[in-house]
Amino acid sequence: MARLLLLRHGQSEWNAQGRWQGQADPPLTAHGEEQARLAGQWLVGHGFTGAVASPLQRARRTAELIAEVLGLPPPEVEPDLSERDVGDWSGLTVDQINERWPGQLERWRHGKLSERPPNGEFEPDFRRRVMATVHRLVDRPDDEVLLVVTHGGVIHAVGDELGGGWRGIMNLHGAWVEHGPAAGLQVRPPEGDEMHAAETVVL
Repeated sequence: MARLLLLRHGQSEWNAQGRWQGQADPPLTAHGEEQARLAGQWLVGHGFTGAVASPLQRARRTAELIAEVLGLPPPEVEPDLSERDVGDWSGLTVDQINERWPGQLERWRHGKLSERPPNGEFEPDFRRRVMATVHRLVDRPDDEVLLVVTHGGVIHAVGDELGGGWRGIMNLHGAWVEHGPAAGLQVRPPEGDEMHAAETVVL
């Protein structure tokens, strides 16, 4: 069974501008590229055997840069690791969303907005595609250790599904996903670096 390190991509141009991205495809900033190279240095010695990435360029480029540092082949692309489609909110700042849809952003964050942003992806569909991909990667034969570069919404969804329940995943932060001592998967923080700390949970 494989072990996965889910990692959020480096800073994108829209991250820097405070814009919601969803499935829009802005590139990394120069700072985001430097974040990725530094993450590669943090991850030396963790035994990675391969890299996987969302097809969106902010994640794919992050994975490429880390893979170069780690001496790994170019990352595999997994379409279902793309960020949630945020519909009409894509490209907007929080202030613009709140101005055009007063109160909806807060309701959506608390699961009270019909399960999706306006014209965006339904929550059950999003979680289904993400978790199917995570299970497929974990269930690969051999003892692979995979770097999986994806998005904050994807990592939130995995944490929620496995009982982690964290919020506020920063760029280049993430968590391990692996089979736990009980049946099912667990999520836990990376050790020995400055990445995101989430409590260990087993489902």
